[in-house]
Amino acid sequence: MNTASERSASTDRGTGTHLRLRPMCRPDLDAVLDVERAAYAFPWSREIFEDCLKAGYNCWLGEIDATIVAHGVMSVAVGECQVFNLGVHPDWQGRGLGRQMLRHLLRLARRRKAETAFLEVRVSNAAALALYRAEGFCEVGRRRNYYPAPSGREDALVLALELMTANCVWQPSDESYPH
Repeated sequence: MNTASERSASTDRGTGTHLRLRPMCRPDLDAVLDVERAAYAFPWSREIFEDCLKAGYNCWLGEIDATIVAHGVMSVAVGECQVFNLGVHPDWQGRGLGRQMLRHLLRLARRRKAETAFLEVRVSNAAALALYRAEGFCEVGRRRNYYPAPSGREDALVLALELMTANCVWQPSDESYPH
């Protein structure tokens, strides 16, 4: 659930870009879809976002000067957080907005007593991988041919973060984990 008390404004110290965070609602979906379509070659549909809102997932957006430029979707259940979607409009990428949204979602997850956060990311998404690794996530698995890609299918990396200690859940060794 998204509550008014969880609304926040965040400024990335590195860029000074002020991101106003607020819960997503159905009337926001046109603008959210604009961001999603600009950010991803294979974007989520309106129906997926609607389903997430109906299910009560934590659906957030980030605004700059009343313009929606970022969004994030996660769920928390049984001590686990799953980050399903994190998007920043390409015109605003590289300014720390994805980091602000991710940190906001993880703060909410901690408040809801989640112990571990999980997410999946395309192996080709170097910027997202760099962000997640910088925030302490580590690779715990791989889903082969998980995502559609321009030339077929693409693997997803499964990443995890221990929220109470902000440490990797498991660090695979070369011997124990097939890459």
